[in-house]
Amino acid sequence: MNYDKFRYEQKKKTQEAKKKQTTVETKEIKFRPKTEEHDLNFKTKNIRKFLKNGNKVKLTMRFRGREIVYSQTIGIEAMNKIAESLKDDAVILQMPKMEGRQLVMFVGPKP
Repeated sequence: MNYDKFRYEQKKKTQEAKKKQTTVETKEIKFRPKTEEHDLNFKTKNIRKFLKNGNKVKLTMRFRGREIVYSQTIGIEAMNKIAESLKDDAVILQMPKMEGRQLVMFVGPKP
């Protein structure tokens, strides 16, 4: 066999392997503590769409000014509400935790 032909076949094999390989993206959904019920439902619908495509989702609740005082009550309550509505489609990868002025939670698709 010719060496050039061998290199060509190896290159084709690696290209085929790359084509079959899937990467998991992390999508981010941002909202605030005062986000209304309808808007949360709409964002939940988008989260389901991302999970159906096989992506992980980062839920970020951003607190501004004095809203940070309510981070442990309103923030965690809203995150748990979203997690409860997604329990059929998602698994919680990371429980809600504070990172600076943001409350962050990660969810992933159910296997």
